[in-house]
Amino acid sequence: MTFRIEDLHHVQLLIPPGGETAARDFYSGVLGMTEVIKPPVLAARGGCWFRAGGWEVHLSPVPDFTPARKSHPGVLVSDLDALAATLEAAGHPAEWDPHFPGHRRLYSADVHGNRLEFLEKIKD
Repeated sequence: MTFRIEDLHHVQLLIPPGGETAARDFYSGVLGMTEVIKPPVLAARGGCWFRAGGWEVHLSPVPDFTPARKSHPGVLVSDLDALAATLEAAGHPAEWDPHFPGHRRLYSADVHGNRLEFLEKIKD
């Protein structure tokens, strides 16, 4: 094989039409991600992009939106307890799940109901 996978660039999640403001409030306001300016040809389609810690989330509006309740990005973080407190304070419950070896893990959802997984490596 002559190719190799190097890293994750982005994950795309769907949002309802007109859901960009609420998405900005969550991804930028709650999670502290930086909004990425979309190229004009893609900006015309709506949606918004955010970046933090080496990954991006691209949010795309669709008319028949249904939140992703099972599929999800898994995001490595530091200080999972602080993130959980931030999510809870913003009205996004943290659902702890101890069943991932070598990591602490919780699930939450964005403002549109898309499932998000956050993990922190357990230090030896």
